[in-house]
Amino acid sequence: MSIPRLLGRRVLVWWPVKMTGTALAITLFFPAYLWVLGHPWFPVTVMPWTALDRWIGLQPAALPLYLSLWFYVSLVPALMVDRRELWSCAVAWVALSAIGLGIFMIWPTAVPAPDVDWSLYPALRFLKSTDATGNACPSLHVAFAVFSAVWFGHLLARVGAGRALRILNWLWCAGILYSTMAIRQHVALDVLAGAGLGTVVAAAHLRLLGRFRAAVH
Repeated sequence: MSIPRLLGRRVLVWWPVKMTGTALAITLFFPAYLWVLGHPWFPVTVMPWTALDRWIGLQPAALPLYLSLWFYVSLVPALMVDRRELWSCAVAWVALSAIGLGIFMIWPTAVPAPDVDWSLYPALRFLKSTDATGNACPSLHVAFAVFSAVWFGHLLARVGAGRALRILNWLWCAGILYSTMAIRQHVALDVLAGAGLGTVVAAAHLRLLGRFRAAVH
């Protein structure tokens, strides 16, 4: 069976449950995120610009890449066909969110205000009005992208996907990371910290799941 057909069959397994669960998880995440954003416990630290941030500059065309995260993260549960994996993925998402939000509460951060007239960029202005540039470090946008890339790569390897699809997975992830800086939602240090968080949680999740399987069998 071809890889596209095999992936399509995986998506169809329990698709109403997976679609509803993913939508519910995203819906529940945002009120908590926005509450923490609006109620910092301590003075907010402004993250510094780096040479990389200045080199990238403002790139409004990167907004679709930034928004594609929500489809990208949904691919991981969509391709799962094992109930234990699916439930453990939900637990890992909660853990990742809790760690990130906990850091934001203890150490609230924000990106520097760029010298940009947002009225010239209506789509970006709307984003800035709904998701202020707080809760900056670590970037949870990046953390979820990297977590998904690690797991998506694991699932692609399991079904025997070729190198092209695996490379595409990491290019998509890299594009999302780039977009967070290109639209001035995060700075490079936020991205670095978010990538580290996503990698650690994904690695711990895979390791614990492997140990659980070994114990069961």
